[in-house]
Amino acid sequence: MTFAYAPFSLWFIPFISLPLIFFLHFRYALSGFKSGFFFGLGWFGAGISWVHVSIANFGGLPLLGSLALMALLVAYLSLFPAGALWLSQKFSPTKYQILVITACWFLFEWLRSWFLTGFPWLSLGYTQSTSPLAGWYPVIGETGVSALLLVTGCLLGKLVAPSHQTKQQKAKPIAVSLLFLTLSTLLASSFTFTEKQPEVVNIAMAQGNIKQELRWVPEQDEPTMQKYLALSENLWHNDVILWPEAAIPKLEPLATRYLQELDQLAFETNTGLITGIVNYNFETYEAFNNLIVLGKAAQDATGPEYQYFHQNRYSKHHLLPVGEFIPMEDWLRGLAPIFDLPMSSFSRGAYEQPNLLVNGHHFVAAICFEIAFPRQIQANLRQKSDFLLTVSNDAWFGDSHGPAQHLEIAQVRAAEFGLPLIRATNNGITAYVDHHGKVIAQAPQFSSATLEVALHKVSGMTAYRYWGDMPLWLFTIVTLGFATIATKRQRRTHS
Repeated sequence: MTFAYAPFSLWFIPFISLPLIFFLHFRYALSGFKSGFFFGLGWFGAGISWVHVSIANFGGLPLLGSLALMALLVAYLSLFPAGALWLSQKFSPTKYQILVITACWFLFEWLRSWFLTGFPWLSLGYTQSTSPLAGWYPVIGETGVSALLLVTGCLLGKLVAPSHQTKQQKAKPIAVSLLFLTLSTLLASSFTFTEKQPEVVNIAMAQGNIKQELRWVPEQDEPTMQKYLALSENLWHNDVILWPEAAIPKLEPLATRYLQELDQLAFETNTGLITGIVNYNFETYEAFNNLIVLGKAAQDATGPEYQYFHQNRYSKHHLLPVGEFIPMEDWLRGLAPIFDLPMSSFSRGAYEQPNLLVNGHHFVAAICFEIAFPRQIQANLRQKSDFLLTVSNDAWFGDSHGPAQHLEIAQVRAAEFGLPLIRATNNGITAYVDHHGKVIAQAPQFSSATLEVALHKVSGMTAYRYWGDMPLWLFTIVTLGFATIATKRQRRTHS
């Protein structure tokens, strides 16, 4: 399954691996929990192996400790596919079996997206970003594409699994279903929900490539800030300039002079600047992982508008466990170096926040892995939203496949909501993505670089932006409702 995701992007793999797991599941009547759990161990154990890079390099744990922590994370994530197949077996075998498995899987993936703040990485639908099924993203989203993969996997698994039916009896409905899937995919791909408009916005990005071990060293604050200023020296002719997550390492109240100078410079060059910075409120003892706007906000602004704690900012909502907040902090603080990492006690921003207004353009912001939460992005979309913006610092993960998966997730968000997306990072992968989810420009990884692109605004709205996961919820409720009734009837008959 790992090879189905970026950077490998072998999208056909799920059409082999999913039928295999469901063939074993149907053929040997395996315990749903066991088959789901062991499938999950392989799926996540290989797929998010990049997490171990950050634990081993920056967690301060011995190798055995870091491996144990990684094994615990993988085992936890494996509980969700295990739970899905376990629940599906609670319903008596009926003609609804394939639909029940799909509904239960969706239900447990929804749980995975919010339980303990959520970690919806490696959802099945992301594997299809380069396949014909990508045409479904603007219609039913990544969650809907996951459902299509599950239905297809179950159908193919049932085709070769033994049953009381002959192969011809099984093959006919399966062939009809697969033909319908193929034709509907072609139809979905033919729709154009959003279209380019003549108006273009010149957007530039600076990628500082600051080593992770230097990011929070106080002596490096000034060199880092001067580096970003130098990288932007030839970018001020653009409408908007973007710096990545926490590009300014000094706390916001301590960097006021630098920010005011930037604010003045951006305004004088008719530019808006978005930068990541940490705000620490010395009165409330709260820290926020922020994006702030400097320079021009509205196009008719009459002067620089930045002041400490001004409202044209975004505060990260989905915080990364251990990295940005410590669960059971009173117990875990001091237990191991990984629980005492710099900047690991953030406060949570609101779920819904105003778009960032930059030189008259509206940006829907997401910091780091927040881009993996489509419902949060949908909740923050407004009629005037022009672009999706995500900033990150993937220096934690070295040259692993984590950053490529992160970009792939961002591409799927752009396709789902039909909006261009800009991804600004510290050391890659910095990229521009069009409203179809295709990368149109990217900076080289692990180097200091700048990137400039003229992005078209778009008009229109995708079906997924309008409906979200509502059709899937309706499908899940109806399917499990009918399956519950059928199960009760079958049990009454046997009793």
